[in-house]
Amino acid sequence: MNYPQGLQYANSDEWVGWDGETATVGISDFAQHELGDVVYVELPEAGANVTAGVAFGVVESVKAVSELVSPVSGTVLESNAAASDDPSVINASPYGDGWLIKVQVSSLADGLMDAGEYEKTRHAH
Repeated sequence: MNYPQGLQYANSDEWVGWDGETATVGISDFAQHELGDVVYVELPEAGANVTAGVAFGVVESVKAVSELVSPVSGTVLESNAAASDDPSVINASPYGDGWLIKVQVSSLADGLMDAGEYEKTRHAH
């Protein structure tokens, strides 16, 4: 499993990376591995508001349908059209081309973890 340093992770298996006040959100390598082959993703449009701890979309795999829970509150600046068009990119590159949304952040979810903390929680399962 890959847990890049410099990102923060939610207990619901989303990650958040920072570029100034803009956050990029995706699902972790652990999450995509557990889901299996991702076949569909539903993401909000630019301008939509997301709320920390609340679902902002859905990811569907051959095994399951899972809600995507936002690790931040704010306004969606961009959704990843490439991931919507070809959801397999989420499996191939969950921290790169498989990102999900970019958000102008107003606040963070409680309990975000660094890579080391997140990895420990996932190895406990």
